[in-house]
Order: sequence, then structure tokens, then C-alpha cells
Amino acid sequence: MTETILYLTRHGQTEWNVDKRMQGHKDSPLTSLGVLQAEWLQKRLITIPFDAVYSSSSPRALITAQIAAGSNHATIVPMDELKEINMGLWEGQRIEFIQEHYAQEYFDFFNKPHLYQPTGSGETYMQLMNRVIPAIDGILSKHQGEKVLIVTHRLTLKTIMGYYGNKELYELSGLSDIEPTSLCKISVKENVPSIEMYGDTSHYQN
Repeated sequence: MTETILYLTRHGQTEWNVDKRMQGHKDSPLTSLGVLQAEWLQKRLITIPFDAVYSSSSPRALITAQIAAGSNHATIVPMDELKEINMGLWEGQRIEFIQEHYAQEYFDFFNKPHLYQPTGSGETYMQLMNRVIPAIDGILSKHQGEKVLIVTHRLTLKTIMGYYGNKELYELSGLSDIEPTSLCKISVKENVPSIEMYGDTSHYQN
């Protein structure tokens, strides 16, 4: 029986994560801890022979992918489809400011994803899903029977895991948060996906 395995992770900690700013399609550099987190993940993945590595085209994800994959991969393929949800006018803003000025939208963003409406030209969760799921399906189709590493973002990854775990959009808020460089794993046999790992941080070192 052919088994296709996706290993999925979020980028390492960034300066805006520490500064409590929303990122979305905007970007900020990895912190020294973020680089370390990617190195810890690389040590964990070193024995897995990846047939392909895909990454969000955002620099924070690409750099994480380069570190985490090490020399254990073919060329990293950047994909715009794997970017974080577009947060519109929130991008670059401090969370405190957003909570103060867009309290209901901010609450819905994390707690009622099916109701969330972006401020400005951002994306809804349905738009995010319609962007990212066809991309993942395409990767699965192209790499049947292979092992693939995918580096993406907190809410994009949560959306992916919810979809392949047969969750409805409103159920996403019930899933655990995705920490920087935490590891998820989806196995697909006979076109049936199963979640084998979610948000695992056992490679973290103190």
C-alpha cells in the first residue's frame, strides 16, 4: 500500500512575534531563538530522506525551511499559496492596538473563524482554505508514496490540519495552538488522510 507522508511545520520565532505584532503577508526576521528552533527541528528530521521540500514564499518560512531541511533535501520550492492568512490592515500592528480598535473581529479571528471578517483587504478563513488546500492536494498528487516537508505559518497550518482532520471551519478554534517549528504529520494511504502528529515540540531544548 502506497503511503504519502507530509511533515508540516511553522516557521521559527520572529521579531514581530516577540514584539506582539501581527504579520500575515508582511514579514519580520527570525530571532536568535527562532534560528535555534529551526536547528533543533533539523536535528530531529536528520534521518528522514525527504523527496521534496515546499515552503511559504515569506522569508521567515524560507529561512526556516533552509535550516530545518539541512542538506537532506532537493531544492526548496517556494509557494505563495502557503503564505499566512492575509490580515489586511492589521499587518504590522501591535495586538494591543487591534484588540482596542477591532475587539469583535479580533475575538472572531481566534475563536469564531467561520464568522471572522477581515479589516481592509485581508482574507477570510474560507479564502485561506480555498488558497492552501488545492496547493496541498497538488503536492500530495505529485509526490505519491514520498516524504515531503512543508514549512508554513501558524493559522495556515492550523487550517490545513483541521481540513485533513475532517474538522469544520468553526471547529478550528478548538485545535491547539501551533508553536514555532512544532511538527505535524499527515499520512495518506489510498487517498485517506490521517493525522499522526499535531504541534509536537519534543525537539525543543531548554
